[in-house]
Amino acid sequence: MNTGQIAAKDRKVALFNLGFAYSAFLIGTLCGLLQVFIRNDALNLPGWLDYYQILTAHGLLLAIVFTTFFIFAFFQAGMSRTLGAFGPKVRLWNWIGFVVTALGTILVVVMVVAGQASVLYTFYAPLQAHGLFYVGLALFVIGTWIQGFSLVGHYAVWRRNHKGELSPLFAFMAIATIILWVIACLGVVATVLFQFIPWAFGWTSGINVELSRSLFWYFGHPLVYFWLLPAYMAWYVIVPKIIGGKVFSDSLGRLSFVLFILFSIPVGFHHQLTEPGISSFWKFLQTVLTFMVIIPSLITAFSMFATFEIRGRELGGRGLFGWIRKLPWRDVRFTSIFIAMAFFIPGGAGGIINASFQMNEVIHNTLWVVGHFHITVGTPVAMTFFGLTFWLIPNLTGRRFTKSLQKLAFLQIATWSVGMLLMSTAQHLLGLLGAPRRTAYTGYAHDDALAWFDGLLTNHVTMAVGGSILFLSAALLVFIVIQLWWLAPKASEQTYEEFPIAESDSSMTPRFLENWKIWIGIAFLLIALAYTIPLAELIQHAPPGSGRFQTW
Repeated sequence: MNTGQIAAKDRKVALFNLGFAYSAFLIGTLCGLLQVFIRNDALNLPGWLDYYQILTAHGLLLAIVFTTFFIFAFFQAGMSRTLGAFGPKVRLWNWIGFVVTALGTILVVVMVVAGQASVLYTFYAPLQAHGLFYVGLALFVIGTWIQGFSLVGHYAVWRRNHKGELSPLFAFMAIATIILWVIACLGVVATVLFQFIPWAFGWTSGINVELSRSLFWYFGHPLVYFWLLPAYMAWYVIVPKIIGGKVFSDSLGRLSFVLFILFSIPVGFHHQLTEPGISSFWKFLQTVLTFMVIIPSLITAFSMFATFEIRGRELGGRGLFGWIRKLPWRDVRFTSIFIAMAFFIPGGAGGIINASFQMNEVIHNTLWVVGHFHITVGTPVAMTFFGLTFWLIPNLTGRRFTKSLQKLAFLQIATWSVGMLLMSTAQHLLGLLGAPRRTAYTGYAHDDALAWFDGLLTNHVTMAVGGSILFLSAALLVFIVIQLWWLAPKASEQTYEEFPIAESDSSMTPRFLENWKIWIGIAFLLIALAYTIPLAELIQHAPPGSGRFQTW
């Protein structure tokens, strides 16, 4: 049987990453369910477990662990599919990277469960976790770098064997995402290795809080694009094949990913608009660079809807919007991703508010930010990953995505959409009313706080209802994953789920778009412009280092 042009040994490492991803997904969504009930004053935890352990685990397992392991599984399968089977060294280093990433994850989770690391996924100083928590974070990043560099090596071998050719669009986008990830991680690696680990083990007496937060957000904002770019890859390369079309523009797709490398990293200060120690000029500069990221996002939106309209009209769509009816709405692989795209429209608009000086003052550190996070990462990214799961696991396991499982998949997508709409809408509105984030307490015996339990959508109960629906949807998704992995019928030649890669015409694509020396060089110039002086000032004029605080 044709195995989708992915070597059996390459499929195995991708499956291990997927298995780890969905294990973290199930535990992380359970933690999310507990959170909304605690905030609703409807649940009391046992003495050995507290809200901030759950909140830390929820953020780490879903936002970091699930996404990262899934992304590397997607990359490994796709790179093997588009560039050919891995060589022995590439495959070995992928396995080593997976093991190191997994060990780092387990160490972090053990510290959280032991009550030694309730510092949330941003691990802001001066809250201090156990030193092993930061060691686990370092191992996690190192493991991803090993996997990433092994894929870069596979790409380099292909380039040597195909001199003068542009790489396949999927491979180009995967390499661009890995480059963004590696450059972005430099900030978090610097703060973990040179600040947090020495501080946590008592080798230094204090920590420069503002510097640590600035280095974290150097990483924290491009982290969002590390999540988004694989979703964009699916939109550009996978979806056109699913609907029977072609990539609208190879050059626009490559240009948008290059622009993300340039403008997604030197923007971290827009997460620190209310913090002292950073002058307004540098905050303003990075806010301007933040809005530059809108350009590749608009390019992506234009390219996708052009693809949809062209294909819809090829199928006979007439009139201004007749092409919409011709799209394959009964194919859950398409419908799930289209809904994910639709959610990203209000999510992107909310991001403009978050990054604006004056409007940020209204919503800073409120539930609005949590709602925004869920409607950008928890829906566009997560639902795109769900849509990929419905064909990726059958492709890797050789099982069949049966009609009954397809019906369950539609139910899963519908419940996720409804649950996220209820929960994120309530969070946005509660944030506008002043309800805080990062706190377990909601009833402050004050009229304004009590109002957070009134109304239809401006209600913590509505948020809990949405969270409950989301957990049921997550459990259904895990059931589908188990079926596709072990229990669904074996596929035949006719029913085998292919790895869909759309045709992309690169004959008119400028060759300089794949000259990584140019783009990495410009990226570092922009980073130097945005960060050199303010970080030097934070170091030169640093106050006495803060001591250790542990509030749990």
